[in-house]
Amino acid sequence: MTLAKTPPASPAGPPPSASSLARARRRGSVVRFWKQYRTHRSGLLGLVGLTLIGLIALAAPLLAGSDAQSVTNAPGTALDSPSGAFPLGTDQFGRSLLGLLVWGSRISLTVGLLAAALSVAIGTLVGVIAGHYGGWFATVIMRITDWFLVMPTLVLAIVLATVMSRSVWTVILAIGVTSWPTTARLVRAQTIAVESRPYIERARALGGGHGHIMTRHVLPNVMPLVLAQTTLGISNAILTEATLAFLGLGDPTVISWGGMLQDAREAGAVSSGHWWYLAPPGIAIALVALAFTLCGRAIEAVLNPKLGGSR
Repeated sequence: MTLAKTPPASPAGPPPSASSLARARRRGSVVRFWKQYRTHRSGLLGLVGLTLIGLIALAAPLLAGSDAQSVTNAPGTALDSPSGAFPLGTDQFGRSLLGLLVWGSRISLTVGLLAAALSVAIGTLVGVIAGHYGGWFATVIMRITDWFLVMPTLVLAIVLATVMSRSVWTVILAIGVTSWPTTARLVRAQTIAVESRPYIERARALGGGHGHIMTRHVLPNVMPLVLAQTTLGISNAILTEATLAFLGLGDPTVISWGGMLQDAREAGAVSSGHWWYLAPPGIAIALVALAFTLCGRAIEAVLNPKLGGSR
């Protein structure tokens, strides 16, 4: 009786590289994050709203036309009430408020995103350095942070916007360099918690330097908190930009929602009862701020389940 020969086992393939394993872990983290995020109805509502507003801002030249901001080629008469030709009415120059609202979304969203990114970048850098090094150096940094924290952010932003040239970049800089202290304190507390874990001690014992520990171990662990703080900071930046523009400290050469409110005030829309001049930009600012806040709260609830939160 002859026994059938079993075919030789095929040689195993090469083991996966470290980069492929890291990409697989990141993909798995993104999938798990999305599965948990979509269970939050308020977060999904905010995300849908932000997607629509972002598409409108990107398609502004197609939706409103490139001449919607022109004063000399205004298609209507001054302060027309809403009608079929002008669904939201016109401003004091006869321009369509709907077209201005669409174009204004670009500046408001750009300022909000860039100012929040600058603020979170400064706060993250300060928080990680203070939490990692500690000692008198961290004490000095945090006392400076406390000084910025107790000072009214809007007042500091108004001072910077007043002494610098009036431009969009001035507004971004004024908001970014005055609203970072909250992020710095949160990141510092998270950094201290991360560096108390055993694997940080092992990394130090194996010769890991300050830069290695902060970039490879601390920063990835504080990034979820930074992401949530960025989302929440965008809404505050948009509101601050609208306030600065309403006070006449924005760039007069561009259209923003806050600038539209300032133009309405100068045109006497409040006293003359031209509600259609005031309502659209104010509602747009409130809706965008609400959408970013809903997304931020949902991200916080996903990254830190202990917070709970409504779904």
